[in-house]
Formats: sequence, structure tokens, C-alpha cells
Amino acid sequence: MEEPRWLSAAELSTWMSLAKLMVVLPSTLDSRLQRESGLTYFEYMVLAALSDRHDHRMRMSDLAAFANGSVSRLSHVARRLEAQGLVRREPSPDDRRSILMALTDDGRARMVAAAPDHVDAVRSHVMDPLTPEQVAQLGVIADRITATMDPDAC
Repeated sequence: MEEPRWLSAAELSTWMSLAKLMVVLPSTLDSRLQRESGLTYFEYMVLAALSDRHDHRMRMSDLAAFANGSVSRLSHVARRLEAQGLVRREPSPDDRRSILMALTDDGRARMVAAAPDHVDAVRSHVMDPLTPEQVAQLGVIADRITATMDPDAC
């Protein structure tokens, strides 16, 4: 068995900082969204993804992949959002086996109402502490890391 390529001290320090960020930032954004808009971060991302589509519809499997969740998790969230009148599920006209999630007018209004505070949280926790150069670097770094990942594994 081959010896692992252990992290150097500098790499380990960077990894630990990133690992902490990956834990703290989502929970910080989630807590604020729940407090201010009654939506979880996952629910907000689902509504935002649907809002960005020209027809405000998306296949459930594609939406689960976008939101980095399983189809079963998305189904559970869909039931909750449907109960609030924010989304509806409908059969796909192109593929009988696929179900689409569609954003309702109430869902779009809820997402639009939550967006300003969410953007403020992103700005205050991510963008404002960085210089413009660091913001650009962060985007490049995030894209480079995610490009190495299997989209089906995420």
C-alpha cells in the first residue's frame, strides 16, 4: 500500500481554516435566513434556483443536484414548501417519469422578500472582509476546486 501524500504544515493550516469556514458559514447563513424569513438556506437555494429559470420550473433531480441535496431530501422540502404555497410539483411534459418543481407567485414573492437580507449576510460575512482582489481570487479558487469534483458525488 502506498503512503498517503500527507499535508504539509502550511497545507494543513489552510485546510483547517477552510474546513472551519465550510461548517460555520452555512450555519450562520441558515440561522439568519430562518430568523429573518422563515426559510432554511436549502429552501432559499431551491427557491432562488427556480426563480432564476425563465419558466420557474426545474426537474426535481436537477434541482437536487443544484442544491447539493438528495432527491429524497428535496422531496421532503418540497412537501414543506408546497404546504406553504411556495412551490407545486407537476409532471414533466417531456418525460413522464420526471417531476418538475414549479415556483408559485407566492414562492417568488417570498424569495424576493428574503433576498435583501440574505445578500446583506453574504456581503457582511464573505465580501466585505475581503479586498476586491481577494474576492476575485476566491471566485477563481472556488471554481478550480469544484471543477475537480464529480457532479454526481456532490
